[in-house]
Amino acid sequence: MRNVRVYQDRDLLPPPRKEGRTAIYSDAHLTRLKLIISMLERGYAFAQIKEMIGAWESGRSLGEVLGLEEVVADRTWAVEKPRSVTLGELRRNFGSQITPSVVKRVIDLGILERRGRGFVTTSPLLYDAAVDMVALGIPLGETLTIAEDMLSKVGELGDDLAGLVKEHVVTRVATVEEAAPFYGDVMDRLRPLVFNALQAAAIRSAERLIPAVVGERMADVMAQTRVPEGSQEPSRG
Repeated sequence: MRNVRVYQDRDLLPPPRKEGRTAIYSDAHLTRLKLIISMLERGYAFAQIKEMIGAWESGRSLGEVLGLEEVVADRTWAVEKPRSVTLGELRRNFGSQITPSVVKRVIDLGILERRGRGFVTTSPLLYDAAVDMVALGIPLGETLTIAEDMLSKVGELGDDLAGLVKEHVVTRVATVEEAAPFYGDVMDRLRPLVFNALQAAAIRSAERLIPAVVGERMADVMAQTRVPEGSQEPSRG
């Protein structure tokens, strides 16, 4: 409720209908709240959100405004479902490497969130990747460094893509009537586009780097076990 009051104080969320001492929030409030939270998570400031909401509402009916808000708020790119992780599981997977400072680092990365006495991983794919890397023998600290670098670089690519979309795509429509179906279509098409492009880049990188790294080590091992010149090879039978 504290956040709701903050949004109301900043004129982002209309006040509820009152019945006696009871505050009644409608589906319209919920839709607006989802939009505000979604935009905050994407890095928009309160002032920017207020400006955009004000622009949408200018001269529009409530139905038109909510129609556009629902396009944005109801489309999530999340394909992972959060999963509970106990402290015991962390210790089993990472052993003595899972220190309080490391837990804080993982939380700061957004891979874990505290829930009561345990945790929830909001990105099971990243969490499982870290478990597999440590199981291979890569220290947890270095695994987290790679995760930080990867998330940072992917974030930069996302910013570049967002810039292109803002410049060449979202300016094509000028009315709410056009915007709702148009932006819905754009968001639906962007999701597979981004995922497929990142996946293709990751596959190319893996096909190039992983065989090279393993191959170099295999060559070293073979060189160390090679029969010295001039010596007689053992008989085969």
